[in-house]
Amino acid sequence: MSNAMQYQKRAFKGHKATHFRFGTDADGRVATITLDRPEKKNPLTFESYEEMGNLFRALQKASDVRVIVLTGAENNFSSGGDVFDIIEPLTTMKMPDLLAFTRMTGDLVRQMRACPQPIVAAVDGVCAGAGAIMAMASDYRMATPEAKTAFLFTRVGLAGADMGACGILPRIIGQGRAAELLFTGRAMSAAEGHAWGFYNSLHERAALLDEAKRFARDLADGPWFAHAMTKKMLDQEWSMGIEELIESEAQAQAICMATGDFRRAFEGFAAKKKPAFEGN
Repeated sequence: MSNAMQYQKRAFKGHKATHFRFGTDADGRVATITLDRPEKKNPLTFESYEEMGNLFRALQKASDVRVIVLTGAENNFSSGGDVFDIIEPLTTMKMPDLLAFTRMTGDLVRQMRACPQPIVAAVDGVCAGAGAIMAMASDYRMATPEAKTAFLFTRVGLAGADMGACGILPRIIGQGRAAELLFTGRAMSAAEGHAWGFYNSLHERAALLDEAKRFARDLADGPWFAHAMTKKMLDQEWSMGIEELIESEAQAQAICMATGDFRRAFEGFAAKKKPAFEGN
């Protein structure tokens, strides 16, 4: 059993995930998480928020998994929190329980960002609410022309400040565009998302998942220790000044230079061969 499968089993405390599927390629390097409630456009529930947070937390220790693909079943990514399973019960809760819930949802984003593995989101169809947040929290986003992405919290009387949106989204698409989406809750088209830098690339529906997995495999077969360092620096440097971030990157790069992968890359270049990265 691969490390990923062992950690998955521990993350779920011996029971099966209720609303998503998890699997890996034969060598375990690329893991795929598929949101799987297609009859409702793959919404999240109280249970799936917690289970996914636990899975991403566990994947931080799964050294065989190098890249994660996140997608949804049957031509939709996710419609967000289930209206009747989540939103209706929230209307009757007291403040301590509401705060426990919002902290739990935020922890999902925290664990996604803490994962050393790059996360590649493959987005089709509806990508709304918490679904849009999960796409936002990923490191690389691909979509189909049919993708419609909406941070629709204001549509249900809530602030756009949900699960880190006010901090993360402006860093991806800019303050003004983020403000528009978070105030209005309107859907961002795939073309807008691509032009604004939210989506890295657009692909036809039939090709989306294969393209996402191909890109993930390229990353997984590359210098994945260095990729983890890049992800760490991208997050860590948000709150740094110029002097601090330059020094931080100097230290990070020196660590990478001390790895065998750095030497293997040079030897491969000198021999005109593709290097085999081993992550050490």
